[in-house]
Amino acid sequence: MQKEDSLKVGSNEMELVDFRIMKEEDGEVYEGIYGVNVSKVREIIRLPKLTELPSTPEYIEGIFDLRDVVIPVVNLARWMGIDEPEINQKKIRVIITEFNNVLIGFVVHEAKRIRRINWGDIEPATFVNSSVDGSKITGVTKIEGDNVLLILDLESIVQELGLYEPDVENIPENMDSFSGLALVLDDSATARKIVKEALSKMGFNVVEAGDGQEGLDKLDDLYKIHGDAISDQLKIIISDVEMPRMDGFHFAANVKEDGRFADIPIVFNSSISDHFSENRGKEAGAEAYLVKFEASLFYDEVARVVRAHMKQGV
Repeated sequence: MQKEDSLKVGSNEMELVDFRIMKEEDGEVYEGIYGVNVSKVREIIRLPKLTELPSTPEYIEGIFDLRDVVIPVVNLARWMGIDEPEINQKKIRVIITEFNNVLIGFVVHEAKRIRRINWGDIEPATFVNSSVDGSKITGVTKIEGDNVLLILDLESIVQELGLYEPDVENIPENMDSFSGLALVLDDSATARKIVKEALSKMGFNVVEAGDGQEGLDKLDDLYKIHGDAISDQLKIIISDVEMPRMDGFHFAANVKEDGRFADIPIVFNSSISDHFSENRGKEAGAEAYLVKFEASLFYDEVARVVRAHMKQGV
């Protein structure tokens, strides 16, 4: 799928692939409306001929070769525990995604369109610890016809399959030790915990925020405490990209336009692993863009960025 460099940095917008999963219940067929960030989508193809794998979960359809890359294919309806009705085979598509540097295909009943949505219109999934059709949801947004689109947490499938595990143990020898504050933004409590523990090992006291808007609020609170010395106290900001209310790019653009905080270095730490997002991060003013989560690379890059910031302040 061809992705155009059409989103402006700081626009607080995202593009979603709108796809459908059909559900049969009591003889009636219902259409579930779901979405995934375009930045995580490589392409959308018809269902290829698959090679089945023995001793795998039922929702693993099999594997296939895509230009010399072997890709596992997951049936989303089965993963979500949905009873599938009779599906028009001509409409079935496989969405090839890439995140955390992992390629994986997802079978959907129909791929509809690309939607541009403001992050401010996406509500956090407060029911994240429960389930909707057995699925994991990261956010919800209203669309036309009073319908609701659910944004799926596809990364959780990758972790369930054992295709990706965050590297949290690979600590470099003679790791630099720092002092001061670090601000961490991520809507995932699990991701914040990983980053917080890593930064704490480096000597930082960590302040947490769940999205970009809360991140700006925390910066205001810190300024009230430290005043113009804020850039001496707050050594680094680590931000996710995909967050409800305000995404990481929009947050960074706001920070860099605010004279109180413009000198504080920002590092993006995201599951999105395409070059387009990395370039957007640099355009937003970030000093580095990391793909979640490789401990040794994280420590090295944070140390490099903080040392450079401290040197500039001398």
